[in-house]
Amino acid sequence: MGNSRLTTKILMEMENLITKSSTSENITSRFQDLHKSILRKHYNAADVEIDYNRHRIKMDVVLDDQEYNPMTINTVVSTVPVNLFYKKLDSFLKSCLSNDVKSLAFYASLLRRYTDRDVALFAL
Repeated sequence: MGNSRLTTKILMEMENLITKSSTSENITSRFQDLHKSILRKHYNAADVEIDYNRHRIKMDVVLDDQEYNPMTINTVVSTVPVNLFYKKLDSFLKSCLSNDVKSLAFYASLLRRYTDRDVALFAL
């Protein structure tokens, strides 16, 4: 029960942050990094570019997780180029949120980095 409340809290805070960061006047380089981090995590992408004017996302998605190690320089990694269109950035980014344990820990670290509030990582 506590884990369910914590999951809900983290996901709600992420949705609020995405909404705040996706308005045209708030898209700073800091929030662009947030958007790219969410997409990298969800799609397992090695490289992400967002064209906010044309509503396009270009990324290289890693095909085999075994080949990719984010801690080292990867010279040969099989990727597939992906070009996506979105209508509303905030809706698209919210659809990328998952509620598995690894993703929730990742979102909690993003919340610590991009907000002034610290999300408690214990069961409520």
